[in-house]
This record gives sequence, C-alpha cells and structure tokens, in this order.
Amino acid sequence: MGPSLKIIEPAVLTIYNFPQDEKALKKQLNRTVSFDPDVQKTVDEILQRVRTEGDEAILDYTERFQGVRLESMMVPQEEIDAAYAESDPEFIAILEEAYANITAFHRNEVDRSFFYEQKGGVILGQRVTSMEKALLYVPGGKAAYPSSVLMNAAPAQVAGVDEIYMTTPCDAEGKVNPHILAAAKVAGITSVYRLGGAQAVAAFAYGTASIPKVDIVTGPGNKYVALAKKQVFGHVSIDSIAGPSEVVVIADEKADPEFIVMDMFAQAEHDPDASAVLIIPSSAVAKAVQEAAARLASMMLRGEVITKALTDNGGIVVTNSMQEACKVSDMIAPEHLELHVENPWEILPDLRHAGAIFMGPWSCETVGDYFAGPNHTLPTNGTARFFSPLSVRDFVKHTSIIAWSKDELGRAGEKIARFADHEGLQAHAEAVRVRLKKL
Repeated sequence: MGPSLKIIEPAVLTIYNFPQDEKALKKQLNRTVSFDPDVQKTVDEILQRVRTEGDEAILDYTERFQGVRLESMMVPQEEIDAAYAESDPEFIAILEEAYANITAFHRNEVDRSFFYEQKGGVILGQRVTSMEKALLYVPGGKAAYPSSVLMNAAPAQVAGVDEIYMTTPCDAEGKVNPHILAAAKVAGITSVYRLGGAQAVAAFAYGTASIPKVDIVTGPGNKYVALAKKQVFGHVSIDSIAGPSEVVVIADEKADPEFIVMDMFAQAEHDPDASAVLIIPSSAVAKAVQEAAARLASMMLRGEVITKALTDNGGIVVTNSMQEACKVSDMIAPEHLELHVENPWEILPDLRHAGAIFMGPWSCETVGDYFAGPNHTLPTNGTARFFSPLSVRDFVKHTSIIAWSKDELGRAGEKIARFADHEGLQAHAEAVRVRLKKL
C-alpha cells in the first residue's frame, strides 16, 4: 500500500451580517497585545540572567533553544560573502532591485532640522540627529525572511545610523540561513550575529562584554521576542510590539473571488493565529469567496495552517453599504488593508486606521511585502490606530534648540517668573529674577 493522503478539513469562513452580528464579529476578531503567564515568566528569567551574567547566559540559552554551543556569536564576513556568491544570481538581482525601491521610498521620509528667528533676537529650532546604534532583528527559525533584512536596513541607513547590527537565529549547527546572509550583503550589513529569541534582544538592550548596547531594536519575531522588546523598552527604543499578521479586504460586487481568496490565504499561511477578513456589501460575492476558500485551502502547501487561521480568526462581513464597510475596517484597524473596488481612491478618505493600504485589485499585499518600497514592518493587533509603519523617523530623534536673548528676557522675564510662582516652584522663578537684577 502506498502512503495515505492527509485529509485537510475545508477552510471555514463564517459570514457575519453587519450591524446585526456586530457582537459575534467583535468576539471572533478580538486581537489584543497580551502574553501568556508562562511566556512572561520565561522572558523575565531570560532578561534577568542576560543582564547579570552577560555572554555566559546568552551562550547557555542559545545551546538550550538552538541546540548548539557557539564558539563565536558573530558571523564572519567570509560566511556572508560565501552565501552571496553561492546564491542564485537572479535572486540577488531581485534583492538588489527591491532594496533600491525600498531605499528610494524611505529617502522621502527624511526630516530636516529647522531654525527661525523671532523678534528680540530670539532663535528657536529643532535639530534632527540619527541614533548611534541600532539592532535589526530578523526571524530565522521555521521560516527565513530576507525581506525583513531589507525592510529594517533601508530606513536605518537612510536615517544615517552610525552602527547597524543584525541578529538572526542559527540552526543546530550554528549556521545562519544563506538567503538572510545574502540579503545582508546586498544591504551592506557587515555586523551579523547568529543569536535569536529573547536572549538576543536582552543582549543588545543591556550590552555585554561581547555585544554592544544599542539605542533601538527593530524587527519582528515570535511571542518571546515581542515580549522581550516590550520589557526592554526604556533601556532602548523599539519600533512596535508585533503580533500575528492580518489582512482586511474591502471589495465590491465586481471583485474577483479568486483574487480575494488568495490574498486572504497569503496572510493566513504565516501563522495559525493570523487573521484574514473580507468586508463586502454583496452577499453573492461573499458566498463565492466562502465556497472558493473551502475548495482551495486543501490545495495549498500550508493548507492546515491556512484552515486553522481562517476558521479561528477569519470571517466575511456583509454590510449594507461601502461606507459601512469602511466603518467596520476602521473598527478592526488592520495591519494590511486591500481595496478590491472599482475606484479605491473614492473611498480612501473614509478610511482612517490601517498600517498599509493597497489600492485596487492589482496591488496585492505580496507586492508590498517584497518589492514596492513602503515598509512591510507594520502595526498589528489593532495598534494601527496609534502606531505607524517602520520608517526613517524611528531611527532619528529631535532636539529642541532655544537661543533666548538678553533683551527678550528683559521684556518677558517677569511674566515667566510669575508663571513659575503659580506652580509653586520658587527656584524656577528666581532663576529668571536673578538675571533680571543684572540687566
């Protein structure tokens, strides 16, 4: 007898009617930044050990989780060069074109310092300076993402960060995925570490004998990495606390059901916790998408993952109008928002909350993941209500400049002192008045 076929249950995309089913819909799509107590305990232990024991703790945790006792935590330049040289030239060319697109986009984000003069000889301004040291965390466990190398490196380089470090988990032989190393070579990243998990975040947040303390940690990772970033915030800056991937598709009655299904699958295949939602004012297309998803999921290599994600965290929302569809999307505040509608620019003003918006049926989310230029490191779990995509602005800081004149202090000084009096801060007031006495 030959091997038995693995049966994959059909993907279940439940159809909700809005607003009648709003309560059930919110329960299905509830996504918050929270962590299991066991994960919290493990991460707290790792952070404490790395902070107190440094390199020894990092090596111990790498042996425990990756199965290898490292002799060197850094990847030698020869290994990076070899990965690049042995890569498919076509793939290298694709990486280079993608990196050029990403870099060109981020150049448009650069803030400028500014200064202006007021009456009385006062000069005010704001100076923009880059951070000195940044860590780019690149996932490398079950799946490797060279795209994350490019997306993290480009804004850091455009911002002018002096020292850029990259870290990614190694395998049980201490090797790093060659596609990640090739992407690092394309992006000009030379300081690459073979470390992953919460211990890697802790190492660069606190610094050790072998690892520099950085100013910011960026990049996605598993729940241990996400929680570690949350916990070290304050010792360093972070980009965001990334959760499982998510997409919302807003479509009209002319949308192609296959386009919609494959775009929903593209997010669902990442993780069983990923979310994919269709919002549409058409019951007929909703039904067609539901049937196509059930039929096609079993044909996908990651069909089981897709099925679980769609069943547990997905859905189809049928609304009464396109305006109502926009309202539901804003309620979700998705990481990715695709507009499979005839004229997406017409409804764009009605949409407020999304990490990235993909305009029209030919702007599939995959284009943004790899090639278009805007960053694919996006806010998840509804945090698009107040977070933004990774950008040059994450790698710079702004310093206020105040050059007050003697004449202007003479004019306004007593007003300032009285302001301080009303706050009960005597020394603040006297710091001004002592100067007024010398005028």
